[in-house]
Amino acid sequence: MEQTLALMLRTRAREAPDIAAQYVREAPPRAEDKNPQHAGFRPKSYRQFYDEIRYAAGGLLELGVRRGDHIGIVSDNRQEWMVTDFGILSIGAVDVPRGGDATAQELSYILGSTACTLVFAENIKQAKKILSIRGELPALKTLITYEPLDREAEEAAAGMETLYFPSLLALGQKHEALKPGDVEAEMDKGRREDLATIIFTSGTTGEPKGVMLSHGNFLCQLPSFALILDLKPGDIWLSVLPVWHVYERCIEYVIFFYKTGIAYSKPIASVLMADFQAVRPQWMVSVPRVWEAVMDGINRNIRQMGGLEKKAFDLCVSYGLMYTYFKDLTFGLLPNFHGRIRALDAVIGFFPWLLLLPGYGIAATLVFRRIRDRLGGRFRAGISGGGSLPAKVDHFFNAVGIRLQEAYGLTETAPLISVRRWRKSRRGTIGQLLLDTEVRIIDQKGRALPPGRNGVIYVRGGQMMQGYYRKPEATAAVLSAEGWLNTGDIGMLTHDGELRITGRAKDTIVLRGGENVEPVPIELKLRESGYIFQCAVVGQDQKYLAALVVPVQAEVMAFAEENGIPIVDYELLLQQPEINAMLANEIADLVGPKTGFKPFERIFKFRLLPKPFEVGRELSGKQELLRHRIQALYAREIHGLYR
Repeated sequence: MEQTLALMLRTRAREAPDIAAQYVREAPPRAEDKNPQHAGFRPKSYRQFYDEIRYAAGGLLELGVRRGDHIGIVSDNRQEWMVTDFGILSIGAVDVPRGGDATAQELSYILGSTACTLVFAENIKQAKKILSIRGELPALKTLITYEPLDREAEEAAAGMETLYFPSLLALGQKHEALKPGDVEAEMDKGRREDLATIIFTSGTTGEPKGVMLSHGNFLCQLPSFALILDLKPGDIWLSVLPVWHVYERCIEYVIFFYKTGIAYSKPIASVLMADFQAVRPQWMVSVPRVWEAVMDGINRNIRQMGGLEKKAFDLCVSYGLMYTYFKDLTFGLLPNFHGRIRALDAVIGFFPWLLLLPGYGIAATLVFRRIRDRLGGRFRAGISGGGSLPAKVDHFFNAVGIRLQEAYGLTETAPLISVRRWRKSRRGTIGQLLLDTEVRIIDQKGRALPPGRNGVIYVRGGQMMQGYYRKPEATAAVLSAEGWLNTGDIGMLTHDGELRITGRAKDTIVLRGGENVEPVPIELKLRESGYIFQCAVVGQDQKYLAALVVPVQAEVMAFAEENGIPIVDYELLLQQPEINAMLANEIADLVGPKTGFKPFERIFKFRLLPKPFEVGRELSGKQELLRHRIQALYAREIHGLYR
């Protein structure tokens, strides 16, 4: 394999110059458009993509950027991001990315601690944010923007070199004309162990740490995708996740490694569904909440039809759940935690599966095909990562014949550790380990545990980070001299070498009675309710567990109308005893002895919140709960739960 990511991209551009690498939006999406070349998306070939990368790299050389320099990127998803990234990596520099939701305070810490000399900003808003902390960034000399600055921003940037991105490319073209081959000569100097990026964690447990990842950390993951997905050159991926985050970024390297293309969308239901129709992708990677939103959107449309159509759809989904269970039982696709006898499973499952097969074929043709058509008609599979996939979402998509393959990883592992594989996709697990990756499940005494036993997950492989930037003590706390990383996650192995996550050590709640509680499984179970959108379990050092619950507004309003509960406004509605009683019953039914929870894991009190948790406030970029922030933001509400 090539030594660096830039050399990998160069090879692919030479092998497939005319295949589309990116689909760039030129106009608002229209649901009626079918061909990506006529649906507001302009294809950009690998040849054009690589030329832009060379020009970006040449422009940076003209501006004085040299190997090892730290370059900031403050931007959300757009086609210029990857051009910038590869341009920086081509000349041996290191990028320091962050999304548009970052606060000025965060940017001051991130760009200041890494002494970035040049920063790319997506738009005027991000440029002004950076300029507002200019005095705290003594190393910053140059600001490059993807969109033109207004007069106010130009005045704030007085004395600093500013450049519009097309001007950078023009500068690079001149460099190429004067020094042909200069950029590629710089590329050839790159080595696998060279630092590629410093990605700051979301700070779910406090101050962000800069994770140092090399070119090799990313490259070692790419060959595994030949087993994970059935990719073909020219396939199209729909992108909705923030590319500054390591999960999406790694997948984009996968996209280019296999000579496929990417179209940039947004995780907004109306835009996403229109783009499915316009682009007709084969693949998409997203977080569980987006897949849940797609499922909810499908169910909402069916519910609006009402009558026989709704009943028929519900019946078909129930039928699909039975069919897929017996199919998985027959073909060995149920996870094996406690020594299943596969031959016995096949005998038990075969005849029910055979009897259900004709009916499922009818349901798939008459009902489920409409869902696949809504996803463009060519969709083959999605990957879900960045958090646990709720069982109800996993089962639903499996029942309607749409494959979801769950993945697991950390920023510190660049990020992937395991992904369900194409030919052995077992629900209830986060898949098999990537090639050349090792795992151990360790108990509290440091002993390695067999399959089916819970413990802390330790991993080792080529994707392990180089360490936390300028934090050797923090690095030593999680990464051993032998290369074993303590993930902080609690999980178990199957007898087939797959993983399941059961909790997070850092999230463990310790009650006053000494009971250790993992909040994540409880939260996932609560979210199976059609009335619960988000929730956070609390109770550290308290007598019992409680929860902050964000209801599904539309469902609560519908319940109120059906039951004659007066609606003045939504916030007042959530205070009505009938609404609280209904949700109390939902919570009690979901989390209790009947569903496998211990008495101390029950939710004794809850508080309904009118506004959803937001990324950058209560949620990280990959939509994980920022528990320390929730404790601070809702201190009064939490205190009220324990009075």
